[in-house]
Amino acid sequence: MILKHLFAAVLSATVTLVILWPEQPKADTQPAAFLQKRGPLIVSREPTPRPAALTRTPSLFAGQAGNSLFAPAAPRPAENDRRRVAAVSPLIVPDQRIMLRGQAGARDVQVLRQVIGYAESRRDGYDAVVYGARVMPPARPTQMTVGDIFAWIDATPRQNHAIGRYQFIPSTLRRLVRVTGTSERDLFSPALQDRLADVLLAEAGLDDVRAGDMGRHRFMNNLARIWAGLPNSTGKSHYHGYAGNKSSISWAQFDAELQQVFPNRG
Repeated sequence: MILKHLFAAVLSATVTLVILWPEQPKADTQPAAFLQKRGPLIVSREPTPRPAALTRTPSLFAGQAGNSLFAPAAPRPAENDRRRVAAVSPLIVPDQRIMLRGQAGARDVQVLRQVIGYAESRRDGYDAVVYGARVMPPARPTQMTVGDIFAWIDATPRQNHAIGRYQFIPSTLRRLVRVTGTSERDLFSPALQDRLADVLLAEAGLDDVRAGDMGRHRFMNNLARIWAGLPNSTGKSHYHGYAGNKSSISWAQFDAELQQVFPNRG
């Protein structure tokens, strides 16, 4: 009897324990609320497209969208190239050269243009106007037509009018325009100025000195009769003292330049 009551008590306690034991939590496949509200812990490095208004503004770095405030640096010439350029002309160092524009032509013509330009207009080049002009042209010479140049000359009498890289005086300029068939509507451009000066080089005997029929020194004296900034064999300008003219380089410098292309000095 006692065993019967004891078994009933144990059975009742077991049932109670099973009923009261907590259930195992079910796996929650949804992220917790606080994880749902925050962004990803690792973001992509792919840049977000920029607004169109920003891509139109200048970029501080070359190669990005828009215009660059810093242009790529020009490649530096190799040391051998620098020495070769400097050796072309002992008179005109590379940084002071007035570079040829338009058709360069033969090397002797290049040297002649550079020497004459250095002697006549080393500061302003193709836009040079004679220092003694009291009334300057209304615009840069290279931005004017030949007709504009003539109009300026006609409107400002009793003053010097030498103009351009080769310092053409009015009578010479009018003659060269006529013999070359240049229109007064043509721009007084660097290319045109070179072409007009080439006529004067031919008149000084360029073809003869090329052929060996004229010596370098005679040719140099002929050039000095055309350009007052060049010296003749006396070391002075052919027009020394006239209207303030004087040579701007020495005979030795002049001779050294032309010796590069005309070795026969006779």
